[in-house]
Amino acid sequence: MNVDRYKIRVQRQIVTVSAFLLVAKFVAYFMTNSVGVFTDAMESIVNVVAEMISLYSLNFASKPRDKDHPFGHGKAETLSASLEGFLIAMAGGIIIYEGVGRLIAPEMPKKLDIGIIIVAAAGLINYLLGWYSIHVGRKHDSIALVAGGKHLQSDTISSIGLVIGLIILNVTKLLWIDGALALLFGGIILVTGVKVLRETIANLLDAADSQMLNVVSETLSKNRKENWIDVHNLKVTKYGGAYHINCDLTLPWYYNIRESHIACDELVDAFGLEFLDRVQLAIHSDPCKPHHCSGCLIESCTQRLHPYRSRIEFTVEQITNSDEANRLAKLNE
Repeated sequence: MNVDRYKIRVQRQIVTVSAFLLVAKFVAYFMTNSVGVFTDAMESIVNVVAEMISLYSLNFASKPRDKDHPFGHGKAETLSASLEGFLIAMAGGIIIYEGVGRLIAPEMPKKLDIGIIIVAAAGLINYLLGWYSIHVGRKHDSIALVAGGKHLQSDTISSIGLVIGLIILNVTKLLWIDGALALLFGGIILVTGVKVLRETIANLLDAADSQMLNVVSETLSKNRKENWIDVHNLKVTKYGGAYHINCDLTLPWYYNIRESHIACDELVDAFGLEFLDRVQLAIHSDPCKPHHCSGCLIESCTQRLHPYRSRIEFTVEQITNSDEANRLAKLNE
């Protein structure tokens, strides 16, 4: 199965269903003239526009590497997720504005029973779509699908509250409830958009991914070879569903080029088993120094200057620090 093609197909299905829901919600809004229902309809516009952007970005991100994009086109997914967060936040602001207007000039909606049924049915479908999008996104490491799924599920949460509020409005005839619902759920939508923006901007700025670093640390420890004396200066950058890892690998100083190359290939193979084809490694091999002797696992080493004490553990701190920083930290223990 081509993962990129599969993600695109999933996103195309979500766009199609969301377009039908958009039409249904605006039918409900024109029937009821409820600013609360308008809240749901406005968010559906954002859903469809954002999902179409995600569809384009997934198509673009699936392109192979070229000379202008040596790390691939995966960042397009993050850009689309950022734009989606902005659109969600903007929709929240518009809904809040409309809610304030309805509080100032309250008006009783019409045919609320039909509007309630449409909003409830659309909310249920959105929840299932969101679950599907998040499931596929996490399975295949697509930030665009995960962001889209979270957006759809936030729409469901607001739909549940909206349905409850509309039922109360229909029973009590309290006109201020319609505007209050718009303010409440407009605020929720605004906060959701800001959260999506924060997550995607952090990825665009290549902020450290602590979860991924933990996975890398575990992979190194699990597949460790005795001649991997130390791993340091490790950096992980995400490009869509792919990762680029840079690191320095300390090997015995007396290794020739061929022996060093074999050791580096073993490191590449270890990550290949864990991440399949989603990781690109750039490895710089360093010669060991006298201070590495106390942590070197090579029992047969004839060049050892200091006795072995304890091995160097490949913790997140160890692999991300410079060799000099690790040496100073060991001296201060």
